[in-house]
Amino acid sequence: MLIPKRVKYRKMHRGRRTGIATRGATVAFGDFGLQAMEACWMSNRQIEAARRAMTRHVKRGGQIWIR
Repeated sequence: MLIPKRVKYRKMHRGRRTGIATRGATVAFGDFGLQAMEACWMSNRQIEAARRAMTRHVKRGGQIWIR
């Protein structure tokens, strides 16, 4: 999993997720994208599970970018 090497505090303030995305709604790389249906915080385990599922689906024929 992708995690930072060293951080000062283990947990961070969550803040609030309001409104809809305007800047991050377009696909930056490739032809297809995975989009969340509602505003939420995704954990690193959820991102890793999605990455594994996509890797299995595309097999050797494609590339996956996570931003």
